[in-house]
Amino acid sequence: MPLDLAPLARAPRLLVEAELEPLQGSRFQPTGFPNLGHAVYAAPDGDGRMILVESAQSMANRLELVCWDEAADDWQEPLRGLPVVKVVDAAGVALTNSVLEAHRLNSPYILEGKDRGLFEYLKAELAAMEQGRVDPRKLAAVLLRLDANALLHGVFLAKKELAGGRLRLPRALSAFIEAEDVREATSGGVKNDGVSPSGDTAKGFGNVPFAREEWVARRIVAYFNLDLHQIRAFALGPEAEALLVALALYKVRRFLDGNLRLRTACDLSLRGEPRVTRPDGFALPPLDTLEEALPRLIAAVAAKGLFAGAPALTVTWRK
Repeated sequence: MPLDLAPLARAPRLLVEAELEPLQGSRFQPTGFPNLGHAVYAAPDGDGRMILVESAQSMANRLELVCWDEAADDWQEPLRGLPVVKVVDAAGVALTNSVLEAHRLNSPYILEGKDRGLFEYLKAELAAMEQGRVDPRKLAAVLLRLDANALLHGVFLAKKELAGGRLRLPRALSAFIEAEDVREATSGGVKNDGVSPSGDTAKGFGNVPFAREEWVARRIVAYFNLDLHQIRAFALGPEAEALLVALALYKVRRFLDGNLRLRTACDLSLRGEPRVTRPDGFALPPLDTLEEALPRLIAAVAAKGLFAGAPALTVTWRK
């Protein structure tokens, strides 16, 4: 089945919901936060409690991971040809890249080392925005050449030498997972020391009892929001727009169809088919349809000269 994006042509958002469930049993372990623990909050109608299973920032990272082939140190096969910035050490050994880095192109391994090539390129290309308003279309065009994925993930080039640290784009694709009508499932255990049960626990000896808190829920739902209006506002042309939308759909579909083990005790599975709530008349394409379409879409954008010369730009990290 060919990929048909026509129903999205005038929609401001693409909203997708996918119901999940524990792969085995009924318990799951939600995300936690420093000085807070689990994010538990009242349901909007005041009836029952909800919990955040996976945050927006964590989901952004997970939607990157499904695109990268760790063994090949490259994009997944259907995405090869997309630009990316790779970081190697002085011996040429791969260290990281702009897909996996916490701050993407703003990674210190990309912009803070002795290799200033990419930094100077960004400075030259974006020099017109040193004063006055930031032009998001110009910024988007530059980012498309280096790492098209940054236009979906969002980016903040927080360097004062780059337009005073004002260069940023919000996420075009965001997601989170929450659970409804939740209840604690409290348990525990003991770390046993068969040699010295009463040993010094501060040094790792002795028997150590511990508490464990998991949760059960009536319903777990993953939510995805693609800002189609923002993608069109980049004014990159129909080829680039189609590629960015297809890439976003690929991320969502590959995440849902793939390994949903978010943590040791949070192993989930997709329950039924994802549901598009906006716009009407569009369904999330199957993964094989997206995998078939993406190489053609990547080639079309490359043919327009919108990517940098090589699929991978390399920065050598020297502290």
